[in-house]
Amino acid sequence: MELSPRDRALLAALADGLPLAPSPYAAIGRDLGMAEAEVLARLRAMLAAGIIRRFGVVVRHHELGYRANAMIAWQVPDAAIDAAGRVLATQPGVTLCYRRAPGPPDWPYTLFCMIHGRDRATVLAQAEQAARNAGLADMPRAVLFSGRRFQQRGARFATSEEGAAWTRSTGAS
Repeated sequence: MELSPRDRALLAALADGLPLAPSPYAAIGRDLGMAEAEVLARLRAMLAAGIIRRFGVVVRHHELGYRANAMIAWQVPDAAIDAAGRVLATQPGVTLCYRRAPGPPDWPYTLFCMIHGRDRATVLAQAEQAARNAGLADMPRAVLFSGRRFQQRGARFATSEEGAAWTRSTGAS
């Protein structure tokens, strides 16, 4: 799929996120001279073509008062990961849950989740309850609280020329 000037304008409009409006796609469309249906159709086409690989929300939880954020990593046997992960993903406070291959010998963990809370005690209590509910209470784990916050923002899209310049400068292919 070749990007049209309208597609590029739409991607640029999305660079800073969706507007906080009852109908954000209609608001973007108004700014770009497109109907809401056209905005949605163009986004669907770009998703289908792989131009946009993911479309989601970046929540700035710190601004909402959630300042105690922890990744909990469990060492779970392969046979138990799917069932534990399904339960873990539904627990209060768990905002993200995923599986990764371990990195032995120093990193044996295979199941991860994020819990965002207002204070460490709440996050630790939620982690304990989630572990019990998911059958992970006796599994080895690491609780890693965030120490520094980096900028969160949506994707930025390079022009063809910018992408080619980056590829030349880095040797990437």
